[in-house]
Amino acid sequence: MKPQDILFIIILAGLVFAKKPKLLVGAGLLCFVLSMPLFAHWVFFTAERLVMYGAGFLLVAIIIFAVKNL
Repeated sequence: MKPQDILFIIILAGLVFAKKPKLLVGAGLLCFVLSMPLFAHWVFFTAERLVMYGAGFLLVAIIIFAVKNL
């Protein structure tokens, strides 16, 4: 497990416990925006990880939205 994975888990856990899905969506979009210049500079490994983290943030946000609306 790489340090950025540990940081992702810590941030994800903090945002899940805060139960604010808007922050999760913001974090996911931020990951997507930060990955764009990395793809442009051919830093594929880090950019690919950021896209996966962004997808993870959005997935958890969707789950929290769904649970709140049930």
